[in-house]
Amino acid sequence: MNWLNYHHLLYFWSTARHGSITRACEELHLTPQTVSAQIRTLEKVVGEALFVRAGRRMELTDTGRVVFRYADEIFSLGRELTETLRGHPTTRSVTLHVGLADAFPKLLAHHVLEPAFQLEQPVRVALQVGKPEALLSSLATHELDVVIGDAPIPAGLRVKAYNHLLGECSVTLLAAADLAKRCRRRFPRSLDGAPMLLPSTDAALRHGLERWLDDNDLHPEVVGEFADSAILKVFGQQGAGVFAVPTVVEAEVRRQYQVRKVAEVPEINERFYAISVERKVRHPAVAAIYEGARSTIFGS
Repeated sequence: MNWLNYHHLLYFWSTARHGSITRACEELHLTPQTVSAQIRTLEKVVGEALFVRAGRRMELTDTGRVVFRYADEIFSLGRELTETLRGHPTTRSVTLHVGLADAFPKLLAHHVLEPAFQLEQPVRVALQVGKPEALLSSLATHELDVVIGDAPIPAGLRVKAYNHLLGECSVTLLAAADLAKRCRRRFPRSLDGAPMLLPSTDAALRHGLERWLDDNDLHPEVVGEFADSAILKVFGQQGAGVFAVPTVVEAEVRRQYQVRKVAEVPEINERFYAISVERKVRHPAVAAIYEGARSTIFGS
């Protein structure tokens, strides 16, 4: 068995945090030659490069980011041990690294993640918002514990991970008061020519809306496309167009953005997923998210 040298790991960890061997040396009171040699030794043990140079900075490779996450946990636990031995017991928090698809409704994201904060053991959430493919790549290298999205793993994407369905619901169309009043008359024919705000083309909701519009031979005027669902709602609040939200957060969106309901569209069915590398969820915070969504948010 190859035992890990924690001095080597400490020198790596300090360099990664500062992005510089020089600054790590100032913290560790060692020479650059010593730190560089110890990092090279660690890389030999790991079997892969941990850093690449980018100008004067030392940037982590994919493997380096994985090692850094573990090192961060190891030295955090060491600090806690020291505090405990000094008579200052601490309650250690668990860090949950979450990837959130940029098209995922932000209000719904808050409700989905909320159960993680209610665990007896404190949880610190490190949230990263981005494109699903990039987030799933980070999941595959264990930089993330879970990806929350509005679609399952795309077909053809070579990532060994599993879809866990959080729940599903219909869609509700909303708009500013005057526009909503106009669009409620003769709905859905009233949407012909009406201004509409759409999510970006990679959002599952976009595809559902377009299919429903085509099936009903409806041709609204698309005045905006948005990757960020929160910005889309701000434009809708200002009367720019009709927009769609998951029905489970309809009431909250109406209150927060002072908009009105046009109509519910039960033919459009949105599904939401937690994606993890575990076939059966074991991470306590991810399990809390999954159970909370199934029983509370979408249970009714």
